[in-house]
Amino acid sequence: MFHIFEKAIMGIALLRILSGCIEIFVAFLILKFNDIEKALVVNSSLALVGPIILMITTTIGLVGLSEKVPLTKLIWIFGGVACILYGVKSN
Repeated sequence: MFHIFEKAIMGIALLRILSGCIEIFVAFLILKFNDIEKALVVNSSLALVGPIILMITTTIGLVGLSEKVPLTKLIWIFGGVACILYGVKSN
């Protein structure tokens, strides 16, 4: 009946739940402010949260896999995540 989850799985899931709660909170703030300028400022602040959560959850997952995946593949994965972050970086 009770499932024992890996620590990495619990960490990733809890961070994603936290991220979702932040998104919902920001949606309520936008509705409360009812002003387009304030809504854009609050929405833009989420641009910081998303990549941070992505990096942390990816790091947790890779640490959990570090025993099973060779170092060269880990470097490729981190390089891919870095490319994703660079690609979505706003200029």
